[in-house]
Order: sequence, then C-alpha cells, then structure tokens
Amino acid sequence: MTRPPTAAQRRIIDAADPVTGRLKGTGAQLAALVERGLAFRHPRPPHDHFLTPAGHRLREAAEPATAEPAAQPARAAADAVFAARVGGEEAGPSGPSRLREVRSAWQGLMELRRMTARDGATDRPCDWERTHLVQAAALALEAAGHRPAGPEGQGYRVRATPQPEAVAVYEPDGAALRGCAATLERAGWQVGEYTEPRTRVRYLLASPRRA
Repeated sequence: MTRPPTAAQRRIIDAADPVTGRLKGTGAQLAALVERGLAFRHPRPPHDHFLTPAGHRLREAAEPATAEPAAQPARAAADAVFAARVGGEEAGPSGPSRLREVRSAWQGLMELRRMTARDGATDRPCDWERTHLVQAAALALEAAGHRPAGPEGQGYRVRATPQPEAVAVYEPDGAALRGCAATLERAGWQVGEYTEPRTRVRYLLASPRRA
C-alpha cells in the first residue's frame, strides 16, 4: 500500500463485519480497496468483497491521531458485536442469548472459511483465524459446548504462546482437556498434549492446520 486509505475508504474498513470481514460500499469504493490490497472480491456469486489480512490489520490498528471521529463509533460497534470467551474473564451474559451469539459467530466463521478457501472447504482455518489465534480457538471450544473458566473456576483457558501460530489450552480436568483436543482437531487444528516441566501441568498446544 503506497498511501493511506481515504476517509470514506477507512469508514468502510472500520464497518466491516468483525468475524467475516465482509464489506459494504459502492462498486468503485470496493474496487479501490481491492487495488490497494486491502480487500478481495470473491470469485463465486454473489461476489461479495472481504477484507484481506492486511485490511484486517489496518482495521484493528489503533490510530487515534488519524482516524476520523465519525469512524470511531463504527469501529466500536463492530468490535462490540461478539467476543469469544478465552477463559478467566468475569462472568458475562449466559443462557439462550449467549448460545445464539456463539452459534451465529461460529456459522459466520464457517462461511468465511468457505468463501475464502479456493476449494470452498470449511475443514481448515482461514486467514482470520491465523491472525486471531486465541479468539479462534476459544470460539471453536465455546461453540462446541465447552465451558470457559471463570476468574478462579474450572473450565478451559486459551492463552497465546511465544511460538508462531500456536496457542496453549489449559483445563484442570484431564477428561475435559482431552475433549478440548478432540474439538479443536475436528475444527481443523493440529493438537498435541504436553506437560510443563516445572509445574507438571498438562496443557494442549494447538495450531491451525494448513492442509
């Protein structure tokens, strides 16, 4: 990208769907984003436009000095749509409404996989998941019915690791930990179980599968 996007283009990027990256705008606006490498046009009907990884990074970058005030509410609204529970948070909304949110987010992610994979497959993670490892793994677990840990309770915890494209999943219950491994494998992740040398705590190391 040789120059920053215009204010109008930035508003389109900021308003992109937070999970799928789907864009809305005029044909000329979307074509300009494609030319800049910030979006792509899906080859299959209805030929919607989606953010590329570079577009996602730009949308998520904190640029208070350059972003227009009018763009801030759009970004805040998009970011507030859904947040996967990685474990350790304060208890949030639960019940049928949360189940619907999780189900909708998971379906949106499957659609993003289908729309961005050359063969239309949904059995392996997409670029968004590779740039949002912790959120993607947590969404797969919560969508499958696993319970995230509270501040001090039982349940899974997904954490970043120093390794590229890998997250760690902790679950104090051994059977539940193996259940998490099976869920992530079905969701297209490569998973191994390890023991921390000092604490002897068992955990999973999971990475998005490429093929």
